[in-house]
Amino acid sequence: MQESLDAYAPELFHVHSVDNTDTGYRVPAVVQIVGVTYRQLDHWARTGLVEPSVRAATGSGSQRIYSFRDLLVLKIVKRLLDTGISLQQIRVAIDHLRDRGTRELASTHLFSDGTTVYECTSEAEVFDLLRGGQGVFGIAVGPTLTELAGQVANMPSEDATSAGGVDELAQRRRSRARTA
Repeated sequence: MQESLDAYAPELFHVHSVDNTDTGYRVPAVVQIVGVTYRQLDHWARTGLVEPSVRAATGSGSQRIYSFRDLLVLKIVKRLLDTGISLQQIRVAIDHLRDRGTRELASTHLFSDGTTVYECTSEAEVFDLLRGGQGVFGIAVGPTLTELAGQVANMPSEDATSAGGVDELAQRRRSRARTA
């Protein structure tokens, strides 16, 4: 799987790398791509489950900007939630995966018995888990990454340095407040 991702990376991710933290996606695009509500995304950012790594909100009118890697982690969170895993167990799993690069995550498989999330990075680990009678379902992160790349290919992305973190409406409000 890793070879196929490397071979298609320039096409799928255009000129920027999947680990690029200078380009990202605003909340409306993230909500659409990941399939969560604005409230869920806001709660997860405020509680530190998945915070935007490109640009955090800095007050009224500022925009959170999520990286491709953030979107991948959000997709994993959403899939685990959809299978009935508790948010507490998801936090434990995400904390464990937090420092991994996107490519390293691509070779990871997550399995769960409905209460605990297990990480497997090799076929031997998967077989050991299944042989123990534990794994009920699994999430292969590599195919999730490929699916996500297809979803974001035509989505508008934003450079972290643009507009200083403030959207156009907020800039107009500030301009009016200064002249008043």
